[in-house]
Amino acid sequence: MTASFVSPYARSGIANPARRSGLRWASAVFLAPLAGCGFALRHPPAMPFRTVQLSGFRPNSPLEIELRRNINATQSALVVDSAAQAEVIFESLSERREHSVVGSSAAGQVRNLNLRLHFKFRLRTVSGRELIAATELLLARDMSYTESAALAKEQEQEAIFLAMQSDIVMQVMRRLSASPAP
Repeated sequence: MTASFVSPYARSGIANPARRSGLRWASAVFLAPLAGCGFALRHPPAMPFRTVQLSGFRPNSPLEIELRRNINATQSALVVDSAAQAEVIFESLSERREHSVVGSSAAGQVRNLNLRLHFKFRLRTVSGRELIAATELLLARDMSYTESAALAKEQEQEAIFLAMQSDIVMQVMRRLSASPAP
């Protein structure tokens, strides 16, 4: 008595050539509209400059780190450390995180917070010509709050600030890619 191995594909009917060609045809029918609609994966924007210096950020600023990573990922621009190597200078004029109470219970306990992230910047050439005038970006998010889960809410607040920071970096990247050439 010999043991025979039966493939799981053979049991499901996928091994059948007619069924496989039917699956290919069905997937082509469903994927074809995506090709004609202009669907494309998002890619980093092309920058009108080759080198940029980031200045005015606090030491170890998470916003600067994320912005540096995104600019370097474009493959059309590179962040450099000195103004002598740079074509343009990106200046951080201010960066602030704020939170305020917007709702409280009858007993005076905090129920809702408003989180705000302000970022002000400008872009100029090394010679001083302004390419992007001083621009302020402001993002705000609301968050519920309970005293019984204070530690969890603190972590949620940090996660919301990180998400807002990523949104700001994406807005800055779009503005940089649309800026005039130096």
